[in-house]
Amino acid sequence: MQPVNDLKIYATYPHPCSYIDGEEATTAFVDPQLQVGRELYSRLSEIGFRRSGPHIYKPHCKHCSACIPCRVPSTAFSPNRTQRKLLNRNGDLKLTQLDTINTDAIYRLYHDYICQRHAEGDMFPPSREQYESFLTRETGLTRYFGFCLDEQMVAVAVADQLDHGLSAVYTFYDCNFSRRSLGTWAILRQIELAREMGLDYLYLGYWIAQSPKMAYKSAFQPLEIFRDGHWSRVVAVE
Repeated sequence: MQPVNDLKIYATYPHPCSYIDGEEATTAFVDPQLQVGRELYSRLSEIGFRRSGPHIYKPHCKHCSACIPCRVPSTAFSPNRTQRKLLNRNGDLKLTQLDTINTDAIYRLYHDYICQRHAEGDMFPPSREQYESFLTRETGLTRYFGFCLDEQMVAVAVADQLDHGLSAVYTFYDCNFSRRSLGTWAILRQIELAREMGLDYLYLGYWIAQSPKMAYKSAFQPLEIFRDGHWSRVVAVE
């Protein structure tokens, strides 16, 4: 395996931050020509990188360090009262592992989700090309989990399987089932899946104190954050 310190890392030009108004963001990403296998991808995840489409990246902002990588230890996690109720409420949903999400029906689910929940974000308006680029199987390690109510697909979770954990890439769902809190429920099920697969962690990407969009991540306890070069467990993130 190529040592992490020998990798070619590129950086974007500063651009408006998607999470903190008035801030500029810079993103560092691994050489896109490099074939990144599971071992290297796992090592990069351990030092704060994540994947979006074909790119493995992490924030590299000059004046800001608000984006903090976080993960949930699968065996130590214990759902709180609200999360237990949510698991019970969605006990009628069936999980199935999908071979592909490149179907018209699943794309429509994604399209409607973006239009209803993220019409102000950089992923709007959605397109089939953007969908396929964002949620590809570039690494060969991607798992697609579908959640069905009877015969209806109501949510899809995309995750990468690492040596030591699952990395949650993206979840989208039918917004008509808002009472079921399908986004939170999908995370709970992925924590369970990681534990069942003998994996230690579910990686949740970046937690940002100043972003209400990221507040939900601190509800999964205990939570580990990567700061100053090492992971540490916290009861609550401040």
